[in-house]
Formats: sequence, structure tokens, C-alpha cells
Amino acid sequence: MADRPNNDRFLRALQRQPTDTTPVWIMRQAGRYLPEYRATRKRAGSFLTLAKTPELACEVTLQPVERFDLDAAIVFSDILTIPDAMGLGLYFVEGEGPKFRNPLRTAEAIKALAVPDPESELRYVTDAVRLARHELDGKVPLIGFSGSPWTLACYMVEGQGSRDFARLKALSLDQPALTHHLLDVNARAVIAYLTAQVAAGAQALMVFDTWGGLLAPSAFREFSQRYLQQIAKALQHNPLTANIPLILFSKGAGAHLEGLADSGCAALGLDWTIDIGDARRRVGERVALQGNLDPATLQASPTALRQEVTAVIDAFGPHPGHVFNLGHGITPNIDLENVAVLVDAVHSHGRHIRQLD
Repeated sequence: MADRPNNDRFLRALQRQPTDTTPVWIMRQAGRYLPEYRATRKRAGSFLTLAKTPELACEVTLQPVERFDLDAAIVFSDILTIPDAMGLGLYFVEGEGPKFRNPLRTAEAIKALAVPDPESELRYVTDAVRLARHELDGKVPLIGFSGSPWTLACYMVEGQGSRDFARLKALSLDQPALTHHLLDVNARAVIAYLTAQVAAGAQALMVFDTWGGLLAPSAFREFSQRYLQQIAKALQHNPLTANIPLILFSKGAGAHLEGLADSGCAALGLDWTIDIGDARRRVGERVALQGNLDPATLQASPTALRQEVTAVIDAFGPHPGHVFNLGHGITPNIDLENVAVLVDAVHSHGRHIRQLD
């Protein structure tokens, strides 16, 4: 395995180094919008079988980078692997999303949680990372990822998806010490899990704080940002992970960019509700930025799509440190040709804006 991929502009951008053009990858790029993914998913029989079979997970990890000129691959997995390994019993109902058979309903259940061993309970993920890194053969970097402590806790306490995750919010108000115990266990599990992915070959890391933006400002700092910082600092102080760039993506948390930028991460992912130029002015040179096209733009015409891509790149400017992405995951109901248009538009205008610098 090459230490540095042939195409390293994604890693260079995360390190805020000059690049020949703007790198691009797409959240959920290995997913249902691809016919080849749907064929592999059908062959697997279920989503969990697909995710827990390293050879199949590797196959779908590679599919988008084989079809499109993307600058990074992300290992195919699910953000809820950690609580599943803790014994909560992850399962999926078609059209309803993830659920847990054993949600956390008592203080005793929370206190009984233990950090799973990534190389035993989560070996299927690290094996998928190893396979994907080998099969990429230096083409592009491989990203490993995890859900954030708060986002994992949302599902662990609620037992399924929710609009407001009121159960965990109520727990954080009524029993803050118990909530912090849960979040600390989750944070230590995330640190161990991400470290194992790096040991297996991941060249960049991302933490998805999907539900952090549901919190009021003081609660965000206490129950989400605090643990994102714990993860970033732990990875910084481990020789194995110290030089691996970490992206924090906290959806709906645009008000907290400055605090997140001081966490020790390399980059912040942005959703589409914030202007990336404003975000850059707020964080300065502290971190790179990733984002942040509205995913719905992929349903517009190619002309409109190119215009919106140009607008995002122009808003960031010719500075180093921009990774182009959507502001959230790609949706299944889009025209594949528009993905090719997106990638080409990013690379084309990324080169153009650097010539103007």
C-alpha cells in the first residue's frame, strides 16, 4: 500500500496546502443513487449483511470512484456500528430507517455500557478498510468515519430516528451526570474505533454529528462540542493518528464554527445553510472547510448546477483549504449524469479560480 495516494489533492486541501484544483467527494457517494450499488445490495439480501460483509462493503466503497473522477473514497459502513457492537441490536425496517432492539431505557443499562474492541466486535469494518485500501492501490485516499457521541446517544436512547430526540434531551436536563457518562463512553468508543480504522489503512477521518444542531447553544457546547473536542485531542496525542486529518461535520451547528475550529480538527464540514465565504472569514486559517452545496441542486438542470458549483467555489475564493462536497448526503432520486457534471464543474472552476489568484 502506498503511503501517499497518486491523487493527494484531498489530503493536501485538508492540510491547507496548495492544490491544482478543488478536490471533491460526496457524502453517501456509495449508495442507492448508483445502479451498481443497488445490484450489490440485492445480492447481499439486506443492508446489514452488505455492511457486515467486508468484501461487499469494499465493493460498494470502490463503485463511485470507479464511475466518477472523485478525489476520495469513504469506507462503506453505518454510523450506528458502535452501539450495535455494545449490544443494542441494530436492525432496519424498510422505509423507516435504523432501530435498536435494546434501547437504553434505564440508568443501569447506561452504566453497564462498555467500549467495544474494534478488532473483535467491529472487525468487519476494519477488514473492509483493509480491503478497500488495498484495492484502491493508491488511486485516491480512503476516509474512515464514525457517528459523534451525541448522535449515537440520540439513537441509543430513542431506539430509532426522531424529529427532536426528546428522550435524550430530557435525560440531559434531568440527569446530566448520567448523560455525560453515556457520552464519555461513546467518545472513548469513537476514539478506539477511529484509531483502529487508521491502523487498518484509513488516511483521513470524519465524525458525523448529524443531530448536534438540534441542541440549544449552551447544551451544544456541553453535550456535543465537548466530546468532539475530546475525540480530536485524543487523536492528536496518539502517534498513530496525530498526522491523520480529522473532519468534524456538525449539521445545523453553524453558530458554533469558532468553537469547533478550536477543537483540534483539521477541517469542518458545512451544511448548505451557511455561506462558505462567511464561514471562512469566521474561522480564518485555523481549519480547512468542506462543503457545501445543497443536495437538492443535483435535481436541477446541468446549467443551474454548474452555476451553483461556481458560486460555492467563488464564495470560498482561491485560498487553499477547500474540499468541495454537498451540505449533506446525496439523495437516491438524482440523475447520474448530474453527478458527472458536478465533479467536472468543481475541477474545472477550481483550476480557473487558482489561475486568477
